[in-house]
Amino acid sequence: MGQSTPGPRATGRCPVCGAPSDPAVRPFCTSRCANVDLLRWLRGGYVIEGREDADEDGMDDVGEPMQADRQAKGVRHEDE
Repeated sequence: MGQSTPGPRATGRCPVCGAPSDPAVRPFCTSRCANVDLLRWLRGGYVIEGREDADEDGMDDVGEPMQADRQAKGVRHEDE
């Protein structure tokens, strides 16, 4: 009696349709569901909420601190 090695098995569920996932396209069940998920990302279907004008450095386009940052610090700008 030889022991057989179990093949790859599906673990988890596809985040798009809920079917068992396939290790070849994990975490999805098929390449179709993987492409559906990619399309959702590309069209902006997944959004991380944040300030609309937030830059990485907290500065606006002209090198000034952003208005929300100025207001939080109690600083006024000449234009305000």
